[in-house]
Amino acid sequence: MRFLLYISRFMIPLVIVYMVTFGVLMKRPVYDDFAEGAKEGARTVVGVFPTLVGLMVGTGILRASGLLEWFAGFLSPVAEKAGVPSQVIPVAVVKLFSSSAATGLALDIFKEYGPDSRIGLMVSLLLSCTETIFYTMSLYFMAAEVKKTRYTLPGALMATVFGMFMSILMVKAGFL
Repeated sequence: MRFLLYISRFMIPLVIVYMVTFGVLMKRPVYDDFAEGAKEGARTVVGVFPTLVGLMVGTGILRASGLLEWFAGFLSPVAEKAGVPSQVIPVAVVKLFSSSAATGLALDIFKEYGPDSRIGLMVSLLLSCTETIFYTMSLYFMAAEVKKTRYTLPGALMATVFGMFMSILMVKAGFL
């Protein structure tokens, strides 16, 4: 195990040295290529920034408005019959938009119920088994200038719903 830790310390510097050495051997202007890549990265950030800010503001508004708690209360009779605590619903909804906001909700659950509680385990698995679909799609498709997403959203939603279902089922079945 110590060997892996030792290697991991040097992995990034080794990759950088390898890329620079390879560029020099191929007679590429390494620094010019780096500078051009940095410029292109900055252009991408500027292009994606409004979408990112919009998603963050929207998630903040959802949390501050109380709509998530209302939604959880609205769905709680159905969720409770399925064995899903109502506290898990806001985390599942917010995770579709923002991983950091969902993590904030999860930390609130951990403070109240504990990370090893049934709800804490469900939330932990839920965060690990799902993706921030709308954030990822808007960010990456905008950066890649994809106009038609085709079946990405339905496929991602199906995978996320399955991840939610399995995370809840695993905790209910006692696998964790």
